[in-house]
Amino acid sequence: MELTLEQVELWAKQAGLILKQGFGKQHEIGFKTASDLVTEVDRQAEAFLIGQILQHFPNHSIVGEENGTIMGDQTACWYIDPVDGTTNYAHGLPYFCVSLGFADEAGSKFGVIYDPMADECFSAERGKGAFLNGCPISVSGVDDLKRSLLVTGYAHNEPEKLDRNNELFIKLNARGQALRRMGSAALNLANVAAGRFDAYWELVIKPWDIGAGLLIVREAGGIVSGSDGSQDELLKPPCSIVAAAPGVYEAVLEAIQ
Repeated sequence: MELTLEQVELWAKQAGLILKQGFGKQHEIGFKTASDLVTEVDRQAEAFLIGQILQHFPNHSIVGEENGTIMGDQTACWYIDPVDGTTNYAHGLPYFCVSLGFADEAGSKFGVIYDPMADECFSAERGKGAFLNGCPISVSGVDDLKRSLLVTGYAHNEPEKLDRNNELFIKLNARGQALRRMGSAALNLANVAAGRFDAYWELVIKPWDIGAGLLIVREAGGIVSGSDGSQDELLKPPCSIVAAAPGVYEAVLEAIQ
């Protein structure tokens, strides 16, 4: 079987159906940390994705949120987050998604982010552009931070970063037009790619959160880097991310640094 973007999209949508069918119901909620939730739906969706990948590509590596890393061919690696936005999901807030990325020896090759509640499928293949439900998308053309809608994220279980995050929230809230904190890194990236947000940053992030979205933003014409400005090795922990339209990227990065 040859891996195609259409196949990755199909698996993401099938996992998304699991999420949609469970949305709004009573869940078995576990706690990885005091503020990091996991539900039975996370595990069901991830089990589905892992099962499909290993059935068709048994030698591939998988980096996933719930089951850790499955070692295999290091030049064929999947980054899967079955429910990016689990806290939102558990509270009945419809801002969550399935994030499914694939990287080969040349780097990120496929990225799919599927929002099952809005039925929006963001996707990209390296060198072929970014799409929303099959239609081309691009980052915004804004070139003034004062006219920018910004988004960020940070968890309370990173106490050493909490004060810095709060400082940046206040600083960039004042410099931009408005600032949001939505609770799904992957959807934040997807919405930067679609031009809905102008920039997104997060100081502590996991590879599975950004494994699909960083490619989608880049293929949509955006700039993606770590918070130090580096554009290499973004999927190797410890991870941080800045993703923005070219017109405001430098201003956001300068504020963070």
